[in-house]
Amino acid sequence: MDNKSETEQRMLKVRINRGPGSGDYATYSVPWRENQTVLDVVTEVQRTQEPNLSYRFACRVGVCGSCAMTVNGKPRWTCRTHVSRVEEDGVIVIEPLRNMPHIKDLVVDMAEFFGKWKKAGSTFVGTATRNDPPAQVMPQSRKRKMADAAIECINCGVCYAACDVVSWDKEYLGPAALNRAWTLFNDERHADPTDVLRKATSGSGCNSCHSQGSCMTHCPVELSPTGSIAGLKKNALTLFLKGG
Repeated sequence: MDNKSETEQRMLKVRINRGPGSGDYATYSVPWRENQTVLDVVTEVQRTQEPNLSYRFACRVGVCGSCAMTVNGKPRWTCRTHVSRVEEDGVIVIEPLRNMPHIKDLVVDMAEFFGKWKKAGSTFVGTATRNDPPAQVMPQSRKRKMADAAIECINCGVCYAACDVVSWDKEYLGPAALNRAWTLFNDERHADPTDVLRKATSGSGCNSCHSQGSCMTHCPVELSPTGSIAGLKKNALTLFLKGG
C-alpha cells in the first residue's frame, strides 16, 4: 500500500456540541489531511455530513476573528488552528465560546460582550471639528506607545471566553472592554479620558480583575488585556489620590 493510500484512509474523529446542553454532542469522521485547520474540519462536516450545522466564519485568514470557538477546552481562532497542533489521539472536541449565551451549535450571542464594550466608555469623542487641521500625535509619545500596545484588538471574544472572572461575575466588563478603555484613555485626541477611567472602574469594572492572565495567554494576537487593566487601576488610584 502506497503512502497516498495510507494518508487517505487516516480519519479524524470530530465531536461537536450540537444542543443546548453541555453534554449534547454529535460525532463525525472526516479524512485527515495535511495542513488541515479546525475551521476546514467544521466546514467539511457542514458541507458533506451535517448541512444544518451552525457556525460563524468570514475571512478564513486570521483577520476578522469571527470563527472563534472552543477547541479541546481552549478558546481559539479555528482558521489559524491546525489539527496537528490540537488533536488528541486522533480526536478533537469543538464547542461554542464560553461565557456567552448559546444560540445553536457553535454560535453564541455576543450582544452582552459588545454591550459591555460600550459600557466601559468605548465611544470616542473628539475635541476637533472637520474644519480643524488633523491632530498631530507623535509616534514616540508615551501615551501613543501605551495605546499602541493594546490597539490591535478586533473583538473576537476569545479573551472574554477565557476569563474566569466573567464566568462567576456576569456584571464584570471583561478584558476586551477594559482593553478598549485603556486605548481610549491614552488617546490624546479624546475629549474626556477621565470619564473613560470612571466608567472602566465603576461597578464590576477593572477592580474586579484577579490578574490571572488567561486573557493574555489565549489572545490570538498576543495582546495583554491584563496589562491594560493594570494601567487603568494605576491611573484610577492616582486620580483618587489627587481628589479627582
